[in-house]
Amino acid sequence: MHEVQQPPLRVGAHLLAASLDDALDALAKSGRARVIAGGTDLLVELDRGIGGDVDVLVDISAIPGLDTITIADGRVTLGPLVTHNQVATDAAVRTHGLALAQASLEVGSPALRNRATVVGNVVTASPANDTISALRALDAHLTITSSTRTRTVALAEFHTGVRGTVLEPDELVTAISFPAHPAERRSVFVKAGLRRAQAISVVHIAMCCTIDGDGRVSDPRIALGSVAPTIVRSHAAETLLDGETLSGEAIAEVARSAAASVSPIDDLRGPATYRTQLVDVMVRRGLTALMAGDEGHAFPPQPLTLGGPTVSHTAATPVTFEEGAALEMTVNGQAITAAWTRESLLDWLRSNTGLTGTKEGCAEGECGACTVHLDGTAVLSCLVPAARAHESHITTIEGLATTGELHPLQQSFIDCGAVQCGYCIPGFLMAGAALEAERPDATPDDISFGLSGNLCRCTGYYAIEAAFTRDEGQS
Repeated sequence: MHEVQQPPLRVGAHLLAASLDDALDALAKSGRARVIAGGTDLLVELDRGIGGDVDVLVDISAIPGLDTITIADGRVTLGPLVTHNQVATDAAVRTHGLALAQASLEVGSPALRNRATVVGNVVTASPANDTISALRALDAHLTITSSTRTRTVALAEFHTGVRGTVLEPDELVTAISFPAHPAERRSVFVKAGLRRAQAISVVHIAMCCTIDGDGRVSDPRIALGSVAPTIVRSHAAETLLDGETLSGEAIAEVARSAAASVSPIDDLRGPATYRTQLVDVMVRRGLTALMAGDEGHAFPPQPLTLGGPTVSHTAATPVTFEEGAALEMTVNGQAITAAWTRESLLDWLRSNTGLTGTKEGCAEGECGACTVHLDGTAVLSCLVPAARAHESHITTIEGLATTGELHPLQQSFIDCGAVQCGYCIPGFLMAGAALEAERPDATPDDISFGLSGNLCRCTGYYAIEAAFTRDEGQS
């Protein structure tokens, strides 16, 4: 193959840590290690050569106990493996930090949210990352740990610029926490993107404030994203809002002040003037929702997760994968052992199993063509390092039919003419099978939401959606 056709080169070693001490020791010994949890940002960075040289990936995703959400001592605490789907479906987060639940549901697609972690979103340090503005508005703090020390850093002090943080090479973030708010303390997240899912924010805004029985506001916080190198607070607008009784006139004045406080950049997603106008409109809408008390009315009561949130097997002992190390998986019920070759799960499956039904469409987690089931959860295999699937159970499109007959959804795709060029169909079927297993009585809105991360290049969505309702007349 031509060099541009070759799969991207991964780092030379992958440590699947079994404990936090394993991970911290590895970070202390190597000055060029990177921590990986979900990997949905990091693998793309490595493919693009962002972040410098890396010798070893320190994988913490198999460490037990790091995927919990707890409330204690008046604070909500998220472990470093808590995924966006966990946050979106957690009652405590929705009660005490609705803005974070709303922001988490805007990240990527259902399959991506099954792997992507909130801590990873924060550490990636892009001003377009949705959860950062929500956490800023909620006054979040980070617990940062190394093999020799633990420190607490306010999120406001964590980011130093685009993709820049105060993390030292031997440190990792072991928790994010924010105050558990009383009922009168409300929050909301508002996002403008260019598509329904997998959309990088043009602008995102999170607001949090206390509103008393008379509608008077106190301690307001307005955090703005995608308008500066880091997430910023609009202190001038907050000062105007503090002590005010929410009204249409007050909201308009605060929104204008927030828009005047930013000087955004022009880029492919939108010019600076458009972003400034969006800030005005979005602050108005968010404050209007808070005034009416319906900031959570559009949030689904049970967001679809396509089999998540879940964390697959935990590691009993640390395993280091280097060139030639054996990687073991059960794929479609068959045990397979092959050499680890620094590839993604997608590349490893296609290279070592003879199963080529799973497709690469974008290699960035934006099209859904590579969807497989990892230990029963729909994931994007282009963003899962192969080593993370060691000793796991994988189901690909070839294993969807388990009784010698087609899966009912496969047959329905044929009956409804939903199979077009065929390139995206494996991903649609794998996501769709997880959708139907989770919600057999899925509504049209559920189907649209569950498939929001899958793109059809033939634009044949009517026939695909008809296949889920088994309505051949709509194909």
